Amino acid sequence: MRQLFFSRIIHMNRAAKRTIQVLADGILILVCYNLAMYLRLDSFVFLSDAANWYVLIPVIPLSLGIFAYAGLYRVVIRYISSKVLKTIIVGCFLSAIIMFLVDQIFVLPISRSVPIIYVFLLFCCIGGVRFAARTIYRHNVSPLKDNIIIYGAGHSGRQLLYSLDLEDKYKPICFVDDNSDLYGREISGVPVCSPSSLETLIDEKNIQAILLAVPSASANQRCDIISRMEKLSVEVRTIPKIGDLIDGKADVSELKLVKIEELLGRNPVLPDKKLLSKNITGKSVLVTGAGGSIGSELCRQILLQNPKALVLLDISEFSIYNINEELEKICERESNQARLIPVLGSVHDSFLMLDLMKKLQIETVYHAAAYKHVPLVEENVVSGVWNNVFGTQVVAQAAIKSGVGSFTLISTDKAVRPTNIMGASKRLAEIICQALASNQKKTTFSIVRFGNVLGSSGSAIPKFYGQIGQGGPVTVTHPEITRYFMTIPEAAQLVVQASAMPSDGTVFVLDMGESIKIVDLVERMIRLHGFTPFQNINNIKDTSQLGDIEIKFTGLRPGEKLYEELLCADNPAKTEHSRIFAANEFKLDKEALDELLAELEVLCKNRQVKLIRELLLKAPIEYLPNDVTKDFPLVSDNDQHASVK
Repeated sequence: MRQLFFSRIIHMNRAAKRTIQVLADGILILVCYNLAMYLRLDSFVFLSDAANWYVLIPVIPLSLGIFAYAGLYRVVIRYISSKVLKTIIVGCFLSAIIMFLVDQIFVLPISRSVPIIYVFLLFCCIGGVRFAARTIYRHNVSPLKDNIIIYGAGHSGRQLLYSLDLEDKYKPICFVDDNSDLYGREISGVPVCSPSSLETLIDEKNIQAILLAVPSASANQRCDIISRMEKLSVEVRTIPKIGDLIDGKADVSELKLVKIEELLGRNPVLPDKKLLSKNITGKSVLVTGAGGSIGSELCRQILLQNPKALVLLDISEFSIYNINEELEKICERESNQARLIPVLGSVHDSFLMLDLMKKLQIETVYHAAAYKHVPLVEENVVSGVWNNVFGTQVVAQAAIKSGVGSFTLISTDKAVRPTNIMGASKRLAEIICQALASNQKKTTFSIVRFGNVLGSSGSAIPKFYGQIGQGGPVTVTHPEITRYFMTIPEAAQLVVQASAMPSDGTVFVLDMGESIKIVDLVERMIRLHGFTPFQNINNIKDTSQLGDIEIKFTGLRPGEKLYEELLCADNPAKTEHSRIFAANEFKLDKEALDELLAELEVLCKNRQVKLIRELLLKAPIEYLPNDVTKDFPLVSDNDQHASVK
């Protein structure tokens, strides 16, 4: 019955709730006046004299009007805080002044001390009733909330507690902090406990989630904290980093699942500002593949260095529209004067490339346009080779002819001893840039090679998140497969810095840290979602006793490696940046390269997939496929009538 009554009150419309507040306050004014008179006279003899009641005729409506004008009735009771006390004090004080003035003007039989007593009584009643209502509401709602622990009892943790106080979703049970001086203390009634008590607290208090409130912790510290919480199989959420909080880009109450990069524990290295700005500030810059994951982040990083113009080239209308819209908003917000020029077009269009670079006086080119999805390129060999090899050749030659100062090719670790067409095509693209660098001095060519970037198009990480959200199974190709990982912003920033270093076709390799076993990464992701992972190796039908989410192995895909590499040769040289190395790679002379590319071009135009593969096997790129390559047969390998000579 009580819950039914409470539910009806909660679901009333705002007008009805305000009406109840006004009526309640009117009654409280009447009650407080009577109590003040009783306390002054020590009896109820005043009740029989009608003159004592006349004062309320103006006091009640005027007092309610003052409260309404001050905004008291706009305050939502469930979210009421101590800030409202100032409004109540002012309203009660003015109400007492009105009572005093009415008494003096109409010479009523009211003692001068009554308004003084009245103001204290009214403040206690008006404020007390509202805070009591808030307490009753929270008491009735709290069983519906998820019990949580806030990890971090510092400023951000306290701020998070206050934010959660206004929400209906989480009920903080305690703080957990590494500072032993805080153990046993309370913050706003919430106790502070030791991290060693986490397991006990989770079991005894039915904890649903841990909220990580340590935005100022380093990447290694956060990784260490998260590692300790993994074994608890409870959902872990985190507040934004301190930089985003300070810049106003995020709010402390924005709780998100722990991102995959936080499991890697890589502390960022401060960028070299001279390297960042050298080829960009005050210059016209072209980014090919600007709508892709790497290209778009390059554009964001380039815009921060205030170029004169930023040309965004992409073949996808949707992608180029999105990144151009985003960059325009950044320019408006940051008062950036850079000219943004979105261009729809293909890197194969030699006339467009040359015309674009000459007319816009391009000084720096970042060539990010490429097909990078290994299984797709394995099934579309001609398109992959044509785009990655000859697209690079067209853009690079246009850069030389138009006098571009700096050309940077975005490469991949899959170009090292490639086992797939995508990797082989990117290795050929590297060799093209190396050969062009050796035969001219106008344009400085750089090649930047790195591994997987988190969140890029085609990345498996978003797929893992989706599979976990659906309850599994999470599919991994092989139990031993490993990969290098880096965040997109870190990769883009290092690319820009590497491009500013002295180069004659140098292959720069980014420090990706340690390679990570994919199955271990997936298990950590599952645990941090609050679930228990299991591998159903023996195909047991009843998996309910094994865990919550299954990890299923599907077998290596065509062209997929177990282990990725970053270097073709050993002993990379150090550079002026601690996370950028210069590789000592094999180079092909221009005559041999021209002969190889001429033959490859004919085979691509004839769509002779088998012969393309055979040619790549003969090429000095260490291509060693681990599966049969296939392609959509628009033209058969045996169709001699369609050959192009």
